[in-house]
Amino acid sequence: MKRYLLLIALCITSCATPYDTDPPADPGEMEDLGVLVFTKIAGFRHPSIAGGVVALKELGATQNWTVIETQNGAAFNPTYLSRFDVVVWLSTTWDVLDESQQVAFETYMETGGGFVGIHAAADTEYDWPWFGETLLGTWFTTHPNFPNVRMADVIVEDTTHPATAHLPPVWQREDEWYSFANNVRDNPDFHVLASVDESTYGIGENGMGDHPIIWCRELGDGGRALYTGLGHTEASFQEEAFRSHLVGAIHWAAGLAD
Repeated sequence: MKRYLLLIALCITSCATPYDTDPPADPGEMEDLGVLVFTKIAGFRHPSIAGGVVALKELGATQNWTVIETQNGAAFNPTYLSRFDVVVWLSTTWDVLDESQQVAFETYMETGGGFVGIHAAADTEYDWPWFGETLLGTWFTTHPNFPNVRMADVIVEDTTHPATAHLPPVWQREDEWYSFANNVRDNPDFHVLASVDESTYGIGENGMGDHPIIWCRELGDGGRALYTGLGHTEASFQEEAFRSHLVGAIHWAAGLAD
């Protein structure tokens, strides 16, 4: 019994989310656009995160962005956030910010900040209503069982938005297809850019029917938020179409494109 209780205590200790208190060093002189890439996890860590960071830094080199990656939640303070035009949540999972850090990010977004959420960003902060209800519009619920990565058709609905204008009307690609707690199309604050055709990957009874997979919204005083459910695989970040999708998303979130 003592051994059993010890194992429980060790699990609780190891699974608890450590909140960061010491902010990272000042990023120094920035290029034309400052992009903070947040990769902290408290649940599953996607192997694609490393490749995503590399891809964003490569894109930054060609786009004249300063790209800083951090797993430090203490970066979410008013002074540090003010240095960046866009914050990218790259497959973050579960509870990653404490209450003061959450307030700082809400203020940042409501006063003109930019947000791009990639894939598991929707599997984050289930106990923070503003994050799931206002910023993202929903949370992740499920994805297909093995094989969880499948080929599917993405139906591009907005052919003029910078994040999707370069894509074909039907974009065939392989990914892990998230379903969500509710359909953001039912909320007039959100604008759907693309949906996934469930019949092309066979989700079965756990499907949504109408299944948005990329969407955006404006909020507060000039804040812009865009979420893409794509990006589970490492190969995604080597695809030219997906990389262009990220460039358009970041430019729009930064207010550089209508």
